[in-house]
Amino acid sequence: MNEQLKIGIILGSTRQGRVSPQVGEWIKGIADGRGDGHYEIIDIAEYKLPFMGEGDPEDAGVKSWAQKIDEMDGYVFIVAEYNHSITGALKNALDSAYHEWNNKAAGMVSYGSTGGARAAEHLRGILGELLVADVRVHPTLSIFTDFEQFHTFKPAELHTKTVQDMLDQVTAWSGALKGLR
Repeated sequence: MNEQLKIGIILGSTRQGRVSPQVGEWIKGIADGRGDGHYEIIDIAEYKLPFMGEGDPEDAGVKSWAQKIDEMDGYVFIVAEYNHSITGALKNALDSAYHEWNNKAAGMVSYGSTGGARAAEHLRGILGELLVADVRVHPTLSIFTDFEQFHTFKPAELHTKTVQDMLDQVTAWSGALKGLR
């Protein structure tokens, strides 16, 4: 039972000039310092997923995506808010798998003009349908105060504690749900 949990840090934006990789690396740096799991950045842009229903279910990107999601015990979603919701790319990636998500836990770190809170609330509903238990602690980052010129990530120090608390919950719930899988 000493096997470390595998937690995927999912970059939820694929747009040109996106900042999710900066946020993901920051989260991974904090997470790796904990020593309580194996944390891996998963970039949905790398999978070139076709739109749900438009591609071949045997598409290599879809199969590779589902396999990667299945390998994980839990997730941390890096959620950008676009038009008061999650990105279309993230929604498509979530819909491109089903059973692979089931009985796992997730946290989220959101960003946007209101800290990405509206996108995170939309994501919670979607995760519930995928049988993913989302945790309560939710770091929110302001595009106005945690980014220089809206692009260079410079988080306020207060966020580090919130991230640690979120990771505590994600690892606890991921471990507890492992028995259901």
